Amino acid sequence: MKKYDVLYVNGKVFTSDKKNLYAESFAVKDGKIAWVGNDAEAPAADAEKTVDLGGRRVLPGFVDSHMHAIMLADCCRQISALPPAVNSIEELTEEIKKVRAQQDAGQWIFGWGYDEGKLAEHRAPNRYDLDKGASDSPVMVKRTCGHICAVNSKALEMAGVTKDTPDPEGGKIGRDENGEPDGILYENARNLLDGIMKTKTEDDMVDDLMALDEILLSQGVTTGADMGEFGGVDFKSVYGKAIDKGFHIRVAAYPMWDEVKNDETFTITEEDQNPDNQFRMAGVKLIGDGSVSGRTAWCDVPYLDREDPTKLSDEYGIPVCTPEDIEKAKAFCKKHHCQLSYHAMGARTIDRAVGAGYGEKSWLKDSFKKTPYLRIEHVAMPTADAIKKAAEAGIAFVTQPIFLYAEIESYLTNMGLERTQKNYPIKDFIESGVQFSFSTDAPATAWATPSEPFACIKGAVTRKAYDGTDCGQEHKVDIETAIILYTAESAPMLGFENVGMLKDGFAADFIVLDKDVLNIPSEDIDTVTVEETYIAGECVYKK
Repeated sequence: MKKYDVLYVNGKVFTSDKKNLYAESFAVKDGKIAWVGNDAEAPAADAEKTVDLGGRRVLPGFVDSHMHAIMLADCCRQISALPPAVNSIEELTEEIKKVRAQQDAGQWIFGWGYDEGKLAEHRAPNRYDLDKGASDSPVMVKRTCGHICAVNSKALEMAGVTKDTPDPEGGKIGRDENGEPDGILYENARNLLDGIMKTKTEDDMVDDLMALDEILLSQGVTTGADMGEFGGVDFKSVYGKAIDKGFHIRVAAYPMWDEVKNDETFTITEEDQNPDNQFRMAGVKLIGDGSVSGRTAWCDVPYLDREDPTKLSDEYGIPVCTPEDIEKAKAFCKKHHCQLSYHAMGARTIDRAVGAGYGEKSWLKDSFKKTPYLRIEHVAMPTADAIKKAAEAGIAFVTQPIFLYAEIESYLTNMGLERTQKNYPIKDFIESGVQFSFSTDAPATAWATPSEPFACIKGAVTRKAYDGTDCGQEHKVDIETAIILYTAESAPMLGFENVGMLKDGFAADFIVLDKDVLNIPSEDIDTVTVEETYIAGECVYKK
């Protein structure tokens, strides 16, 4: 038996290993990288098989450290309310009509991804718009951020929402000039739909995941996250069944704290967290506020006035969780030695999140060397003090370049150009030494292919929106840094500390590209496609 299973030669290999960034060849043994070097040193005689890469660019597989895999899999089978499929409320109405024509009255119709900034009418669809698509069936369309949804009159009727229904804690019912519900439900007001929406079975979820598996592999994503789902999903059961059916992606899951906080039987064991497993339970997710694009991120400066953008409004966003939620979630994570994920977009919420971890020592097991005990999600507008304290305390940030790239219209409307350019201050992250990574938050972003890595990377490297708007050039990064933040720095966020680099002993997860992404104009990064994807040394996708 020879020393290596496969030797790959004649490649342009970017390893994401800062101590050895570039190579020409590498060897794989038992699903792991066993040697990395140059062609002149390649141990061909020691390999069972040699593969010529033909001079193509090779990267580690992408690691999306913040996405909602089950939610994304579901969305892929719903109406997309995003360009190029839908460009207006009128077109959305037509798509709803098409679905209604194919099913019986009373059956739910779902859509996802609307962004009022991208719709021709420059507003959110309301109940009356959706009624035009279907009045005898309940309709629900999620906003791109995932924190807001629009429903039709039938859905409001089924939920018992009327003019007299009070706003729930941490949420708001949209209302028209007469005080009647307009069909838009903000944050915790979405919970008013609990119990009336169609519930997917585990088998449905598994089928959705199998379809998503193909999409992610074609995009070069080999490791991902499930950052919480709504509706009491049994993650271990669903992913276990999917893996049994051939699901390939490595996944770390974080159940929503609101979904499990009252379940005394819920636990996360040491074996659940095993990073050697394809699927691991990493921790729990706490929602602290909403989104910038939805005007529900909890800010220290108010949003611009909706009618007169030269003035500030009285809207600061919405704090979603209570101090008691924070302390109980933290106590759970300490007890079970698992991660706490904290959704925080606005400055006030970020300060609150950092405060929850500052002064603490990591409560994770000693075997996790680089995995953060507290990871803060999104981090749109942190104060300098929050960044400094996070760096000191070992609190990590998981952020998304795709937000400014894809949602620029909403950011400009809500915050103006100057404040928008200061959002997601990547330069400050780097200079402070805070641990951070890139991800997409798919499907909660306004992009037709929300999990697409190259659009996200383009946004980070150019620091421009898809329409060319300058989003703050001081915070752009070079292509090498962007890839490292999407691979080597992203993997430990999920507790997969031996993934994300082409380095001796790491998983042989890698992708082969059709273009050399490191040597093309930054404006062309989103034209790159994946030709081959490998997980643990096995080719799982070929274009």
